[in-house]
This record gives sequence, structure tokens and C-alpha cells, in this order.
Amino acid sequence: MPLWTVHHSADCLGPDDRRTLAEGITGIYSVLPSFYVGVVFQAAEPGALFIGGAPRERFVRIQVDHIARTLPDASARDRLIGRVGDLLTPFMAERSLDWELHVDETSRDLWLVQGMRPPGPGTPGERLWAERGAPAPLDGAAASRP
Repeated sequence: MPLWTVHHSADCLGPDDRRTLAEGITGIYSVLPSFYVGVVFQAAEPGALFIGGAPRERFVRIQVDHIARTLPDASARDRLIGRVGDLLTPFMAERSLDWELHVDETSRDLWLVQGMRPPGPGTPGERLWAERGAPAPLDGAAASRP
């Protein structure tokens, strides 16, 4: 699961912007079941967002937690950052927003969906979850075999 938390100044991202951004973010992770991708928007009221000790308006700070997949090497990290930049740079520039982003990775061993351990990457179980668009109990073989 990638979970994107988008902290932003109040009134700089409207409902249509949020939907467009969430759809674009989900598209970055096309190899995952789409329900793995979460995006949460948290608007900061005026005067509640500070950068360098000073109030900041028209600012977006994005925190990404990766759990379903980790980025195994510099090449994979560069591909992700490139796709993120392709999505966010024009989006933010069109709205005259300053922004920054960071990505954290968490072990899959510490992840449950509906109380179940998700099936492994590329397994029949993961494909079944993707087709259903929701988690479902799996037999042990479907959960782990590629």
C-alpha cells in the first residue's frame, strides 16, 4: 500500500484538484491493486503551516508510506521520483504552489488489510485481490506462489 498524506495550506487544493491528484497518484502504481493506493488530504487552516519558523501559504508537503512494495535499488527509486515529478511538477506549478515530498518504506511483515496478511507481489492471490477490487481470504498456496 502506498499511503500519500498531502498536507496543504487551506483553500489551495479544491475538490476537483484533490480528485485529479488522487487519480494521478493511483496511476503511478498501476502494478498494484488500485485499492492499495490511499490518498489523504489534510488542509492546514490559515496560520497553521510554518516553514522555517514563518507562516507559509500556498504550500504542500507530501508524505508517502510504501508498504506493498519497496524500491530495491537506485534505479527503481529514480523511476518513482521521475513519475512523481512528472505528475506533481506541472500540477503544482499551474496552481503556483510550493511543494516537497518524501517517501518512507515499511516492512510488509507489519501490514494487514482487513486483518489479513496481503498476498505476495505478483502472486495469484494478489491478482485475485486486484480483480475483485477488495481483499479476500486466500488458501495458503494462492497467497504465496508466484
